[in-house]
Amino acid sequence: MQSLISHIQQYCPIGKTALKSLAGALQKVELPKGAFLTTEGKTCNHVYFLEQGCLRGFYNLDGKDITYWFAFENNFVTSFFSFISRKPGVENIQLLEDCTLWAISYDELQHLYAKHTDIERLGRIMHERYYVMLEERFVANHFKEARERYENLATATPHILQRVPLGYIASYLGITQETLSRIRSKT
Repeated sequence: MQSLISHIQQYCPIGKTALKSLAGALQKVELPKGAFLTTEGKTCNHVYFLEQGCLRGFYNLDGKDITYWFAFENNFVTSFFSFISRKPGVENIQLLEDCTLWAISYDELQHLYAKHTDIERLGRIMHERYYVMLEERFVANHFKEARERYENLATATPHILQRVPLGYIASYLGITQETLSRIRSKT
């Protein structure tokens, strides 16, 4: 839990009382590689802080898995649409490694937001960061060539290449595994 507290303190100060309330609302979750945090068609009831491990978010398009994000240590993860709207989601979140996470339910988080303005501020900042990440991803996918997307990935987040199977990376980049292999052979 200390890594979570250290992580959130980077974004905004959280008072001792609010931290104590937050710590009391969190549940430690340890799951094996291959497990799912949520699946399409279900309402996601928790937001997670990933303390250790790697996972991916993907959806199914005509029987084909389309990976559109990865998360590693010190990331918050959830099916944001489902979690916020309280509607069934269209995405799946699958663990690519054994993971240790800290979970908080929707109801507990809403309670903390109402009780502690510093936690509500933290939630706003995390949502802003998530929006920026989505916009960056959108721009990369729509305005950059496959080679540029791969080079950006290799430069900005080389750990993905070390920890994620190539098939998922190809899907994330919006290319086939064969195209990824050709790009990699030229770099």
